[in-house]
Order: sequence, then structure tokens, then C-alpha cells
Amino acid sequence: MVKPMTQFGGNDESIRMEGKKPLGGRIRIQGSKNAALPVLAACMLIPGKCVLRGCPNITDIECMCSLLKSTGAVVDTEELLADNRIVVDTRSVRERRLPEKYVSAMRSSVVLMGAMLGRLGEVCVNYPGGCVIGERPIDLHLYGLEKLGAQIWTEGNHIHAYADELKGAVIEFPFSSVGATQNVILAAVTAQGTTVIKNAAREPEVIELCKFLNLAGASIDYAGTFFKSGRIEIHGVELSRLHGVDYTVIPDRIVAGTYLFATMVSGGKVTLENIPIGQLGSVCDIITGMGADIEMDAARSEITVNACDRDRIKNLPYIETDVYPAFPTDLQSLLLAAACTAKGELRIRERIFSSRFRIVEELKRMGADIAIEGDTAIVTGDRELEGRTVIAKELRGGAALVIAGLGASGITTVADSGYIRRGYQNIVGDLSELGARIRYVN
Repeated sequence: MVKPMTQFGGNDESIRMEGKKPLGGRIRIQGSKNAALPVLAACMLIPGKCVLRGCPNITDIECMCSLLKSTGAVVDTEELLADNRIVVDTRSVRERRLPEKYVSAMRSSVVLMGAMLGRLGEVCVNYPGGCVIGERPIDLHLYGLEKLGAQIWTEGNHIHAYADELKGAVIEFPFSSVGATQNVILAAVTAQGTTVIKNAAREPEVIELCKFLNLAGASIDYAGTFFKSGRIEIHGVELSRLHGVDYTVIPDRIVAGTYLFATMVSGGKVTLENIPIGQLGSVCDIITGMGADIEMDAARSEITVNACDRDRIKNLPYIETDVYPAFPTDLQSLLLAAACTAKGELRIRERIFSSRFRIVEELKRMGADIAIEGDTAIVTGDRELEGRTVIAKELRGGAALVIAGLGASGITTVADSGYIRRGYQNIVGDLSELGARIRYVN
């Protein structure tokens, strides 16, 4: 059963599990957190009613809905628990200052800057927060908005942005940033003239934002050279041309990857339904390279992973995270957990975030053999993990500790599991349905 949303920011619950039980069965993958959040922000641009289906019932979504409400938008989440539907009506939007309570809790709130500049011409926001996984400056966001004509200044921990009129520009990012790309797209939709983004992020969540906005009346061209060179063209339209739409959020590739690695650690055979198969190429290549079998049914959007023969599971010698379509940084912690019990040594280099090895000390408390050399973790596998009480310090690392607990002997308790609720709608229910002995405890 899906749990109702916890109070945002509450980390007082824990997840307890007994390991060494193979998984089996099938589960349906939730809607994508990283796609739903910018689409919710995009609703700010549309002076009408939007229906979003397939939204995951997670605390980050709750936070974004609260931010929209703070501006005067009417947000109906009554059906979120029942059928993952949210209705957003922004016709009454008027407030330009976003509450610190929510902005400081979630980094994704920064994408509201572009949308609010496009809709209201002004926004005041705190520096965004979220998980502590290293330096994630927003310089590229501000650079892109300034190129479109926004005046930006800071007062203490507040960022102010103002524009009498946004104008199209050529914006070339020194490296591809998903959030900065999305922010510029949102601001450019109603800017005068044409905006060209070079070296835009190629992640599926960027494409989904463009699709949503085009359905709502925007004019965004991401065909042709986008996947090769990261070029996007946005032809500005009048705000009055934008209209409400009915949109379904894509499945979550990171949640899918989480359960693929969970099966690797526990052993067993699991079928995942509602899978974005085309987005999981690098992940499936690694899993098959480590010795598990994968069957894909594109017609049914299903993937079956078979890791029943645990003796076949071995580490690849070297893997690095990178921007899409390479192996995603959001799954690096899950791979670390899986590598602890696989045979052989893995060197995994983290190329996106500077401090995404915070899980290592907790895994070592469970018996893992991991050394850190700069931006690289060296895992010596084939270790017998032992159940312990460990602490979730961020979203994906928390999920990885749950996965490690599934493969450990004895009882594992993951404390501060509220972090996990930021991105996983029902990780306990899903794993329980697959046969894991797992439950929430207070």
C-alpha cells in the first residue's frame, strides 16, 4: 500500500529489513521525479488548467506543489494518492517571492526562476537546497537568464531577478547542465525572438519538458542536431498563446535502475513494468556485463532481470558516471552497493558531483571493502555484508543502503529514511511485493 505523503522534511522514520531473501515477481515503475518537477514548474507559464497524470507521490512533488500554491496557483492533489494525478490552475498567480521553507529544501525549485520570469517578469528566491552531494553551483542558471535580458542581483542568501522584457539570445553552456538547460527553456518560451541553446543537456527529462511546452502552445525545435550536438531552438510566443494540457509523466529510469540493482544484490528474477527501455541502455549493459541476464519486451515496456545464479555476478573493472546517455550519477550509489558483494574489483569514477561517496562509510560499517582516491571509489567485492543500523544522508545513497540491506545477513535498519521519500513513492511496498522482508518503523 502506498503511504500518504509524510510531512515535508520529516526524517524520523526508519526502514528495517532482513536480508538474504531472493526477490521474485513483478512491479510497476512509478512516474519520473526528474521529469515531473520541471513540468510542474512549466505550469507557471500557462495561464490555464493543466492535468498531470502519473506524478509520483513523493515529498519533492509535494514541495513543488507548495511552491506553486505560494504564488497564488490552485493545485489539486486530492487524486495523487489514488491515481497519481495533479491538477494545476495558475490563472490567479501573482506572488513573486518564493518561501524559503521550500526553496531551501529542494534544489529543483531553482527552475521556477525561468518560469516566473517568463510569466511575471520578476522572482525572488533563496539559494536552493536539497541533498548534500557536493558543490552544485547555479552559476549556469543565472548566466543563461542574464543572456536573455534578466537583471540579477543578490542580497544575502536571496537572489532577485527582474526583466522588463526577455529577448532571445544564443546561449552556449561550457558543460551540459540539466537544470540550467530547463531554466533557459522556460524563460525563453515567451521571450521575444529566437533563443538558441548550444551544448544543452540531452537527458530525457529535457525532451519531456520540451514536449509538454509544445503541447501547451510553445514553439521549441529539438529535432535534428539535438542528440548529436545538444542544440535547441526556442521561438518565443505570446503568453496568451499558451494553454492548458493533459499530460502523462514518463516512467522513472532511476527507480527502474534501483530495482535492477536490488535484484543483482538479492538474487532472484524480477520483471519491471512501465519501463522507459530506451533510456536504460548504459545501465542494462553494465548489469549484463556483471553476469545477470536481461530480457526486454519493448511492446509491453517490460524488462526482466535474472540474477538467480549469484556465483556469476562479478564486477566490471572500471565504470564512470557521465551525462546522458552514459551511466547516470543518480545510480552510482546503487552500483556501489551491488559491487560490494559481486566478485572482483570495481573502480568507479564520479565525474558529475564532488561528494557523492557519502554512502561509503555506512557501507564499510556493514563490512564493505571500499577505498576512495580523489573522484574514484575502489571496491573489493565478494564481501559478506552484515546487518547494521546505518543512516541515510541523501536520497540515492539512502536507497542504496536499503539495497545493501537486502543482501546482508541479519537485520539492517536505515535511519533518516525520509530522504528516500524524496524520490521513491513506495520503496518498501515495492520490495515487499517482490518478497523482501521489509517494513517501516518509527
